[in-house]
Amino acid sequence: MTLIILLFSLGIVLLVVEVIVPGGILGSIGGLMMFGGCVAAFIRYGTGGGILAVAAAVVLVVVAFYIQFRVLPKTALGRRAFLDKEITAVTAAFGREALDLIGKSGQALTMLSPSGYIMIDGKRYEAFCQSGQVPAGAELEVIGADNFRLIVSETNTN
Repeated sequence: MTLIILLFSLGIVLLVVEVIVPGGILGSIGGLMMFGGCVAAFIRYGTGGGILAVAAAVVLVVVAFYIQFRVLPKTALGRRAFLDKEITAVTAAFGREALDLIGKSGQALTMLSPSGYIMIDGKRYEAFCQSGQVPAGAELEVIGADNFRLIVSETNTN
């Protein structure tokens, strides 16, 4: 009986930790431990004990998931642990848009060392400076583009 309770307890703990440390591995191990507890119950106590263990496992998992996904997000810890905003941006190759940007001027939002972010016509773009480091606020000109970023050079203000 001790082995069954130990396997169930560790299984539930690993399922709970899976919410905090996502990846599927801990949850899978927790599920396998609970399955092992059910198998041990079938071996030790027969069909009746095994069915009782399976029922207990299902109830424990349902209660644990209810607490994790309904109760925990309403707590201070849960609000910090769960994401509540959607990321709507995408990373994609520029394509035709990049051709329209070649020759335009912009300003470095971050230090380009050699990559960073620039602002052109109120839009933020990832950029690469061939001449190395460029400080934030520097004036830049777009001289080309590769798949995912603009290639810029510092504008000579002599």
